[in-house]
Amino acid sequence: MTAPGVEDGVRETPPLDERRLHPVTPLRRAWAPIAVIIGWAVHDPNQAQEQLARLTTATLLIGLAVFVPAAALYGFLTWWFTHFAVTDSELRIRTGLVFRRTAHIRLERIQAVDVTQPLLARVAGVAKLKLDVIGADKKDELAFLGEDEARALRAELLARAAGFAPETAHEVGEAPSRELLRVPPRVLAVSLVLTGATWGALAAALVVPPLLWLATHSVWTVLATGLPLLGAAGASSAGRFVGEYDWTVGESPDGLRIDHGLLDRTHETVPPGRVQTVRIVEPLLWRRRDWVRVELDVAGSSNSVLVPVAPRAIAESVVARVLPGVTVPPRSALSRPPRRAGRCLPVWWRGYGLAVSDGVFAARHGLLRRSLSLVPHAKVQSVRLAQGPWQRLWRIADVHVDTGANKTVTARLRDAQEAAELLRAQAERSRTGRRDARPDRWMAP
Repeated sequence: MTAPGVEDGVRETPPLDERRLHPVTPLRRAWAPIAVIIGWAVHDPNQAQEQLARLTTATLLIGLAVFVPAAALYGFLTWWFTHFAVTDSELRIRTGLVFRRTAHIRLERIQAVDVTQPLLARVAGVAKLKLDVIGADKKDELAFLGEDEARALRAELLARAAGFAPETAHEVGEAPSRELLRVPPRVLAVSLVLTGATWGALAAALVVPPLLWLATHSVWTVLATGLPLLGAAGASSAGRFVGEYDWTVGESPDGLRIDHGLLDRTHETVPPGRVQTVRIVEPLLWRRRDWVRVELDVAGSSNSVLVPVAPRAIAESVVARVLPGVTVPPRSALSRPPRRAGRCLPVWWRGYGLAVSDGVFAARHGLLRRSLSLVPHAKVQSVRLAQGPWQRLWRIADVHVDTGANKTVTARLRDAQEAAELLRAQAERSRTGRRDARPDRWMAP
């Protein structure tokens, strides 16, 4: 006799509950062939114009009659052959019309699950699910799902990653969130006006094209240079305002949640325990208002901004949620390099500072635009001391701290003896910090 579900001693694998994406997805994928043609026309506009001039009206109509249904069929087939399923241990995404591809995403390696809604997706009531996975260079995504389905799947994946049993994970639901910070649109607009990068990009867009016209009298040269400059000016002002509009930070058991966007709405999560570095940035024109910007380095994640602008006290309270038990060192606690460091870097040496506490390695740089980097000791991967020939002459050295996000924080222009002692002490602090650190788990109590 053979037991149920067993044939020749091999247990049958239960069928997967495979699901498809939202039916609106084919409309999005049908644009891929059209985007290829548009890209070719932009790359070589002269040849595209010549080819278009050779076509008669009848040929154009016949081409459209063939091309539009073909693009629609392509979008439908790519949607039809795309499936996803959540197993006990992984998320599987099966795609490919001609060449099949199956992505196996281990649930315990998921760092963040973000829900994004471009403008047209918000109108259609759908959303895109993006997954940050340890060791992956780019995000896997499911585009598109119904808005409610996307949020339910996100909650289920986070519950599975936290260790909930498969039969109960779908019942956990989305964890409640408590608002910590909301950036008013007026404050965001004023902060952009007071940012030097905004005025620098705008000045370049206004000054460079007229100078090029006087030098070359070539319209194409002016357009090829002026349009990217105008785009950069727009991205640093209006683009940032649209992207960072209604910025909200909330606290939940699965990490800090960030919601923002005027047109495209994005719902991101800062993974707990995965933050490698926190930077508190203070532009020159913000100091009178005591405003700061908080940026992050998260291993394997694209999250880079925690707070676009906020009063220092409020920003530091949010940092305390990201780095529990860590207090941001005050300005008075930062020690400057010795005065002889001015021989290595005149004037700008005054912008450097260092403070080491029980929780973090803190290094400051910048005289006009100050930036204070905080690295938890448990996140330090390696420590290095560097000293060039001119620095050796003046007994100066740099101490580099490498983090798990492939980034480096440097304490520059320190006394050579202090740097050597700092190197040995930091290695010991990092070892004990990793030993005592809490595990990086979602929804950890």
